[in-house]
Amino acid sequence: MSSPKKKVESMLRKLPDDCTIEDIQYHLYVLGKVRQGLQVADTEGVLQQAEVEGLLSKWLIE
Repeated sequence: MSSPKKKVESMLRKLPDDCTIEDIQYHLYVLGKVRQGLQVADTEGVLQQAEVEGLLSKWLIE
């Protein structure tokens, strides 16, 4: 597994040269949230589509 520094370097290479500090911060934030979500999914499991639709049905308007 690569180090966090290597992952950031890889991400930076993919961003355009004219990106701002805010762009970099946003990408780091999103990567952190995705990683956090994957860890939660690994430890707590995930919901099936039908379960999610059932939970959201009281808020969704058809």
